[in-house]
Amino acid sequence: MNIVLLGLNHKTAPIELRERLAIGPQQLEAATRSLVQSPGVLEGMILSTCNRVELLTSQEPDAPHLLDFIGKYFRIEPELLAPHLYEYRQEHAVRHLFRVACSLDSMVIGEPQILGQVKSSYLAARSAGAIRGHLDKVLQRAFVVAKRVRSETQIGSSAVSIASVAVELARKIFGSLENKTVLLVGAGKMSEQAARHLVDQGAGSVLVANRTHERAVQLAQRFKGRAIRFDDLYSSADQADIIITSTGSAQPVFRREHAHHFLQQRRGRPMFFIDIAVPRDVDPAVNKLDGIFLYDIDDLQSVAGSHLKERSREAELAEAMILEEVTRYKRRLHALNVAPEIIELQQTAEQIRRAEIRRVASRLQNLSPEQQAAVETLTRGLVNKFLHQPVQAIKAAASEGNAAAVDAIREAFGLSTAGHSLAGEDGFDEASGIDEPWTAVGDKDRIP
Repeated sequence: MNIVLLGLNHKTAPIELRERLAIGPQQLEAATRSLVQSPGVLEGMILSTCNRVELLTSQEPDAPHLLDFIGKYFRIEPELLAPHLYEYRQEHAVRHLFRVACSLDSMVIGEPQILGQVKSSYLAARSAGAIRGHLDKVLQRAFVVAKRVRSETQIGSSAVSIASVAVELARKIFGSLENKTVLLVGAGKMSEQAARHLVDQGAGSVLVANRTHERAVQLAQRFKGRAIRFDDLYSSADQADIIITSTGSAQPVFRREHAHHFLQQRRGRPMFFIDIAVPRDVDPAVNKLDGIFLYDIDDLQSVAGSHLKERSREAELAEAMILEEVTRYKRRLHALNVAPEIIELQQTAEQIRRAEIRRVASRLQNLSPEQQAAVETLTRGLVNKFLHQPVQAIKAAASEGNAAAVDAIREAFGLSTAGHSLAGEDGFDEASGIDEPWTAVGDKDRIP
């Protein structure tokens, strides 16, 4: 089980680079399928959000570096990506996954959206047949840990999100949102959250434009706003003081010539664009126009930073929970790795027992079937009692990471590494008495 996580995020790479690696929800399953078709990759999942792109894999030890896949799939030079990437392996990858799921690695600490995004990526990977073994158990545990952090800390109190930070920025810019007209371009979850915060802050009117007009109508009605047809976007956008845009478009929705036209129609009154889409919806050249103020998702970091201090105490509690879970994972994994030695020890003892029974078989011929069964039970019991202490010693040494002690026990009992072929896919056999890295989660915690 060689777990590898490779990725980049808002801390390591600018939006100009992140948007080149963005994968839309419709392409996620196909991209994940391509990932697990790469040489040496056994299982895999891709997490693609506005702030990060990460590949989580279980792979063979000699598998090619995941950078090869990223370069080929996204048609981007590996040397351009390399300075911005981070890579974690084994328990370090597990810890990073837990932190991401618990929203400790988010731009806005404690924001609730990331867990849903991880679950969506997991379901896409399951649908693609890319998760079916050890990685599945790790991800299931990530969801349990995230749920525990949410329920046992206050990290999600006064929940914030990228959308709420965007609205906060708009309020700071204008001083007040009263009588301001806001245009939401895109009617997804991010836009819905933005609309809710805008109404709470007293926005005068809300316009909604979406490629699927019915969805725009539904969202506009929910907030007593007005839907405009996407075909009328460019002829209507000049009505807005603030445009918050979050679509899944691969190309900019607003270009410099559009913004120039809006300014002419507004007779010089300023406009604010808050672009929370990746790839970006607004061409950066728009920001060069006098009277236009453009903020993209990376610009929101300065506002998001103000939330970090008030959540630091809760974040520390969450980090402690994650460390506890990762330590448990390491111990279980160490124990899992000695399952072949335990199996071999049990099988060797059983072979000796049977050989001794055969050696004295002639003396047992006159015993009744009940007496022979009693001898069988007696000898099995003696072997099990004799093995109990060595097995417990091997498990204890392995869980503590004491390789020297494991080697000493192996040498004392003449064990080889041949037993490795006797274990299951994850090095587990029921006879060994060794648990999986985690026990199965309950139905209420499992993602279907």
